[in-house]
Amino acid sequence: MSRIAESWVVYLMTLRNQPEGMRAVCEQSEWDKMELANPGYHKLIQSGIPTEMEAELLARGTSGDPPPRHSRPRS
Repeated sequence: MSRIAESWVVYLMTLRNQPEGMRAVCEQSEWDKMELANPGYHKLIQSGIPTEMEAELLARGTSGDPPPRHSRPRS
């Protein structure tokens, strides 16, 4: 049985030996549980994202995008 998430969040996951952390995605309800268990441990980047795809794209940023194409000047 599948269920539909109300909204998604992107957050900065706190990791040992990685001071910059790592972006991650989860459902709003999961974020609420994590924040309740360890307030302020992870940093919320954005909430209220309507789809998982939008959240994943936001979390990924430009990582995975094709490199920019440089056209050669015509002679």
